Amino acid sequence: MDTVAFLGLGAMGSRMAQRLLGQGHTLKVWNRSPGPTEALAERGAVRAATPREAAAGADVVISIVSDDRAARSVWLDAEAGACAGLGPGALAVESSSVTPAWILELGGAVHAAGADLVDAQVTGSRPQAEAGQLIYMIGGEEAGFERAREILKPLGSAFYHIGPLSKGSIFKLAVNALFAAQLASVAELLGTLARSGIDERMAVETLTHFPTLSPAMAGNARLMVERRTSPLFTIDLMTKDLGYALEVARAAGAQAPIVEASHNVFEAARDKGFGGKNISALRLLYE
Repeated sequence: MDTVAFLGLGAMGSRMAQRLLGQGHTLKVWNRSPGPTEALAERGAVRAATPREAAAGADVVISIVSDDRAARSVWLDAEAGACAGLGPGALAVESSSVTPAWILELGGAVHAAGADLVDAQVTGSRPQAEAGQLIYMIGGEEAGFERAREILKPLGSAFYHIGPLSKGSIFKLAVNALFAAQLASVAELLGTLARSGIDERMAVETLTHFPTLSPAMAGNARLMVERRTSPLFTIDLMTKDLGYALEVARAAGAQAPIVEASHNVFEAARDKGFGGKNISALRLLYE
């Protein structure tokens, strides 16, 4: 069986790493703060002091952190970065929601170490991570995709090979932008309906009978009307992803007015102090 290193044990990473335990692999774990590594060590994981230490001797190295800056620190730090620990033939798996430009830069560093890289992006939140129901969008060579799918099987319910390296990242940002545009519309319209004298709860339950409201969006609409904003996926993270999506559009020479409008809405929510709250906090803009 493989030795797997897991870097980044936040809300998603900790749940994903837990599912990898008991699969027969040796699991090495690293996190910036030690608490999550201690919990996993009690179940049999091996704690590493740095990403480099975790990657040393690992067959597969998986990272899931918040953004480009955090990913750069994890992989390319001169002293402690995981790339310095990669061995020939290892597979690096970047599951952080990052820009395609960063993926390509990381690919150069990984290949220089004699290893391979896939950008294995995921959709889903904490419940899907706990249940192994994440959906993967993977960029990279076919062999890397197949190898990653085998290792990641306990974490996902579907795996799609989007294309060469960085295409998984581009596709993930498009998926999140589509989701964000719908969220922004639902929050705005619920505010209008409420101000027009229509009960929000009734409105949401009625809308579930129309094909225009998907089950996923209905769930978020219910969170909005119940003012439930405990973080699953935060305003801050979606704002970041929308900014990255706009970078992709500019790089492609594409127009993206809806993505830009959605970004403005999420920025407004962040500026109101809702950045650490769940995306359902968008409704609070229209009280």
